[in-house]
Amino acid sequence: MSTSAAHSELRLVVLGRTGAGKRSTVCTILGLQDHEQGTDVTQECSKHRGEAAGRQVVVVSSPAWFGSDCDPEERRRHISSFIALSSPGPHAFLLCVPVNQPADGEAKALDVLTELFGPSAVSTNTIILFTNTEELEEDEQLEEYLVTWRKDLRELVERCGDRYHTLETHGGEPEEGKAVEELMEKVEEAVTESGTQHFSCPLYQEAEERVREKQVEILRRRRGEDPTTPTDSQPEENTEEEMEAVREEAERSIGDLNVDVDNIFPSAAVSPSSPAPSFLWGLWEKLTSWVKWLPRVVRREALLGALVGLFVGGPFGGIMGATVGSVATEVGRRKTQKTK
Repeated sequence: MSTSAAHSELRLVVLGRTGAGKRSTVCTILGLQDHEQGTDVTQECSKHRGEAAGRQVVVVSSPAWFGSDCDPEERRRHISSFIALSSPGPHAFLLCVPVNQPADGEAKALDVLTELFGPSAVSTNTIILFTNTEELEEDEQLEEYLVTWRKDLRELVERCGDRYHTLETHGGEPEEGKAVEELMEKVEEAVTESGTQHFSCPLYQEAEERVREKQVEILRRRRGEDPTTPTDSQPEENTEEEMEAVREEAERSIGDLNVDVDNIFPSAAVSPSSPAPSFLWGLWEKLTSWVKWLPRVVRREALLGALVGLFVGGPFGGIMGATVGSVATEVGRRKTQKTK
């Protein structure tokens, strides 16, 4: 990558669990149709170049490598791939977070980013990108929802320096374009606050060095030279244009960076705990889908009562949940009547 190109483009890394909206996020940022993405981002890392709000942008999207069901070697390959594809370093990590699901997986993702890249990767260079906002009530603002109901999501935002955004709008292309422009502005603000040109750390420095070496190797092989011969004995130098032409091929060949996956993802800490989150996740989805069918005035109150009953447990939990739900519903009705 030429120095001028590296400085003029914004590099974004899109992360998130399977089904978190990574694919639609890439499409919205770059104005692509879904079929134009090509690579299945649930299986392999993808890289797309384009223009967003008047800026040249590179968007790298990665499979959900931080989940407990990811094979260690696959995890290493995915991490190495998205690092190489976004080297010499991204301007922002965009963590896609569905607003209608528990945030335990995303909290783990931030922990892992901290382990991999250091605290500043999260506190300075990560933006929470909320998805599935169509699940909110029609007149409810995202900020109101976070403050009133979702302490777990607010904690994610706080860990990321209070930076969050959503690209989901209801006003068609004009509002969508405005949302993309606002996101680009937040990325640039984060870069300015960091005091650096882009994010960097030892892993990204290793990746960039490996990519540059691979570029030289590819060019020498294409010229019929022996790539194992020391470069000092080869007088011909490669131009920046030649290096740039083979850069993505070089990036995609990097799959084995020095990532300590065994310590970051200890098997003992992953496997036994996986059934519990799945069970709670299923309960959460059943509860949230159930309350959609209730009258709007009692939705949240019923959900609150159900959650109280779930976590207290037993007959007493059922009684307490029903009581909490009833009281909350009555309070809600009175507030509604008072505002009419």
